[in-house]
Amino acid sequence: MTPDAEKPPDAGGTRAFWRRHALWPALLFGAAFLVLWATDLDLWLADTLFYDSAGHRWLGGGTWWAYGLIHTGGAWLVRAIGIAALLTFLLGFMLPRLRRWRLDAAYLALALVLVPSVVGTLQIVTNVDCPRDLERYGGDRPYVSLFADRPDGLPRAQCFPGSHASAGFALMAVYFLLRDRRPRVARWSLAAAVLFGMILSFGQQSRGAHFLSHDLTSAAIAWFLTLGLWQVMLRRR
Repeated sequence: MTPDAEKPPDAGGTRAFWRRHALWPALLFGAAFLVLWATDLDLWLADTLFYDSAGHRWLGGGTWWAYGLIHTGGAWLVRAIGIAALLTFLLGFMLPRLRRWRLDAAYLALALVLVPSVVGTLQIVTNVDCPRDLERYGGDRPYVSLFADRPDGLPRAQCFPGSHASAGFALMAVYFLLRDRRPRVARWSLAAAVLFGMILSFGQQSRGAHFLSHDLTSAAIAWFLTLGLWQVMLRRR
């Protein structure tokens, strides 16, 4: 018997599950947001890692790896996974061997649509600038901290949370698909999804599209949306 089979995930019961998957992540994300709000970590990282003040350019600005590979390639990879999940769901109505995967495929496809859609909607209403639009980085707008009151005279902005990275973080849904059947593989898939989201975040931050706080918010939204969707669609199974 394998170790995974000997000890089912969250053997302590429902309370253990929600403590591990809701309470602790909420506390960790909250602590990270508090640090970002209380410090200038967003600006420090952009200044130190991504923006060359002497050359007035972003590390990934106009580069093939930031735009073509990470931005465009990453987006198409997530789309391909979503399309594969959708096809599996649809073919499950016609092919008996795929019937057992219909609900899983529907969950994954919906998660990959829901997370970026929610983040994209929030971008419209939050009215936060991209780093590259700020005077500090060669733009024409003043820096307004994340929770500060934005002057009414400034143009509308749509850069918070980070929508591109959210598509990568949405793949955390695979963890919830596998946690009850293959806990060890589920943990590895979670690590891979987080890493992929971080790569997409790095690409966007290197182009001046987002600050760290923008993409961290996307990660939090992706985690809790995929958790909630799993609770609605798959937990009773």
